[in-house]
Amino acid sequence: MARKKYQNLDPAATISSLTDVIRWQKERMGKKKDQSYRIGQAECKQQEFLRSNKNETTLTWIGHSTFLLQIAGLTIVTDPVWAKKMGFSPRLEEPGIALEEMPSIDVILLSHAHYDHLHVPSLKKLKGSPTVLVPEGFGRKMQKIIPGKIVHELPWWGYVKIDSVEFHFVPAQHWTRRTLSDTNSSHWGGWVIKRSEAALAEGMQENDAIYFAGDSGYFQGFREVGERFPDITYALMPIGAYEPEWFMGTQHVTPEEAVQAFLDVDAKIFIPMHYGAFHLADDTTEEALNRLLAEWDQKKLPSDRLQLLQHGETLVHARTKTTSDRNLSQHVYL
Repeated sequence: MARKKYQNLDPAATISSLTDVIRWQKERMGKKKDQSYRIGQAECKQQEFLRSNKNETTLTWIGHSTFLLQIAGLTIVTDPVWAKKMGFSPRLEEPGIALEEMPSIDVILLSHAHYDHLHVPSLKKLKGSPTVLVPEGFGRKMQKIIPGKIVHELPWWGYVKIDSVEFHFVPAQHWTRRTLSDTNSSHWGGWVIKRSEAALAEGMQENDAIYFAGDSGYFQGFREVGERFPDITYALMPIGAYEPEWFMGTQHVTPEEAVQAFLDVDAKIFIPMHYGAFHLADDTTEEALNRLLAEWDQKKLPSDRLQLLQHGETLVHARTKTTSDRNLSQHVYL
């Protein structure tokens, strides 16, 4: 039986041709760029706190698209990649937290099956017995990779509830392939992580929803995500691997497009990702960051809505009470 092939909401957003790939490779041979800029490692890392935390919502950037997230007592890893190199290119900077220092994991989220988002040796070394949530079409493959684990395969707009947390799989504009014969045989997307309505209705719990955008070109789906989930607090958005734009445009947002996607989603806090760990395209870490900051200033957005994490840095979402007992959020860095 032929495998189902997946596509984007915009049917014109297809993968590049071999001719385009050859043109890009010829172009990049003539480019000489300074790759020395580094994001850096967090000065104070909180591995012990993260291993014991069961109450606070936390976001820790491991690197690239790998985050350690904690919400409602669950510990989550997105797109697990602790690889020392990607293809022939060595990792630019060490992961923010070493695999052996990670806490036990409850849930693993996969945005798509590209190698820079799924490193099988990393996946297998994570502690705990996590439930694994994957895009439609990749469930059987994941069960072979980690036999015995609970695997849920979700279509766009599908969701799974684990304890008091909902995990919604949402569209992205991208593609996927791990071998020469499996192009687009599984889907791609992002994840919205939110407390269930029942949990929010119980009283003191605050809406601290997280949107992990995965990998995506700019498309109309960002606005729909914002419409369906109107209370997103944190948007984890890619900003790297966009050059040359004529080649990467349908699959990777530029920093400027990432800002617009953040505004479309209408989240409160922007946390950039998908830069600084691997040299995947022709842009540099410094270029991506400078363009992001320039666009932020150009749009006159409040500086406290953009949070630039270093590798291994932990952001804690805490709740405070005012005299009127209204819950407010504050962000504490550890």
